[in-house]
Order: sequence, then C-alpha cells, then structure tokens
Amino acid sequence: MAKIVSLPQAVSELVRDNDTVALEGFTHLIPFAAGHEIIRQGRRGLTLVRMTPDLVYDQLIGAGCASKLVFSWGGNPGVGSLHRMRDALATGWPVPLEIEEHSHAGMANRYVAGASGLPFAVLRGYAGTDLPEHTASISSVTCPFTGEELAAVSAVNPDVTIVHAQRADRSGNVQLWGITGVQKEAVLAARRAIVTVEELVDELTPVPGAVVLPTWVLDAVAVAPGGAAPSYAHGYYHRDNTAYREWDAISRDREAFTRWLKSVKEAGA
Repeated sequence: MAKIVSLPQAVSELVRDNDTVALEGFTHLIPFAAGHEIIRQGRRGLTLVRMTPDLVYDQLIGAGCASKLVFSWGGNPGVGSLHRMRDALATGWPVPLEIEEHSHAGMANRYVAGASGLPFAVLRGYAGTDLPEHTASISSVTCPFTGEELAAVSAVNPDVTIVHAQRADRSGNVQLWGITGVQKEAVLAARRAIVTVEELVDELTPVPGAVVLPTWVLDAVAVAPGGAAPSYAHGYYHRDNTAYREWDAISRDREAFTRWLKSVKEAGA
C-alpha cells in the first residue's frame, strides 16, 4: 500500500546505492523532480533503465549517480546529443559508464515480461542489427509450433521504478493520462515503486484513456507540482522547449554543468 510522503523521504527510503532504477515517462510526465532528488541525495552505482534517456538521465550521469545505462535511444529531443553521457562514455568523467542498448520494442517487451512474472519476452525484432552480438540480454528462440526463429529478450525487473502522474487520491491510488508509454508496465515490473504527482485529490474522476495505478502496487506517492518540468504534464502545463535548447550548451561544458549541478543541490537545501 502506498504511503503519502515527501519526495525526499520517498527517495531516502526506497532508492539505494547500486540499485537498478527506471525513471519512465514518454514525451511528457518525465519524473525530473525525482531525478534531481536522487542527485541531491548522492546515490551512486545506479543502473539506469529507460526507453528514451534524455535530459534527466544526462543529468544523473553527469552527477556521477550512474555506472550503467540500459536504453533504446538516447538524445536531447529535437536538439542533439546528450553530452554528459558522451563524456562519461568517452573519458569516464565523472565516472565510467557501461551501456546496454536495445530497440524500443525490445525494451517495452522486457518491461512486459517483468510485469508478467516471465523470464523473457519473444518478439520479431533486432533482425538486420548487430545488437544481439553486443548485448547479452538479447538471444533467440525457435517457435515450437512454426519453427520460426524469434528474438528473445530477458525480463527487466527494476529495484525501483519512478514515474510522474497527474494526480492521486488520499488512499494512494494514482491516475495518469495522455501518452502513457510503458509507465504501467515499468511500475508492475518493479520491486518498489514511487510516483510523484501534480496534486492530491479526494476522488479520481474518470478521464478518457486514463491509467489507474492502484495503491497496492505502489510504495510511495509524493506530491511534486511541476515535477515533470521541463517536459510537460498533459492538462497541467506545456513543454519548456527553451530549457531543452539551453541544456545543449550547459551539458557541452563541464564547468557550465558543474554550475548547474550546484544550483540543483542548493535548491534542495
């Protein structure tokens, strides 16, 4: 059952050094506030899992929180590269970074397998790529019914998944809508789950296409208005495209990034 707690308390109690951590959210509802709290609390040795690591993972990598990245695409959407990620891969600054690369379909199926309690997922994918040669979690199986060879990917079960949502009720049931990506699957695959929300309400009223995460699949809910910024929260605020463009210059330069990092840490003081 989910407890309603502060974000610092949720991270302190549920995110540990050397954990496998998934911060999911596609295009919107990206849990930036939670990522910044992980930075402030100085977590180290994390294996970061995300289908589309963008700014929040670039920030976590630059802050020295991560030792490994499991992903299917990485970049600053509409702008370019993730320069803190590139620096960690090329030079080991601030710490060396190992990577494990998949396709979008492969990552989504890994979450589904993890949520389903299965050891692996089967899909038609990776054909024509060399990813299976470099990624131990990709293999193949022969269909016992047709003889067709299919790709197999091992399940992913994060130690903790963190997502952002629009709202929760006072019992800890969470409601999110818009582009919901793999948030539900990532939560159900995890051993522990934190959700940050824009607001706490007395009742979750129906919204077309909404996903409800019941309190019994969550460990903590934290109210964090604006917790997805600079991404957007459908129905609450828009994407801050200026911030995404500005991040390119900040992330290119270690000194500029170090100043940004200091400001994040001071914001939580």
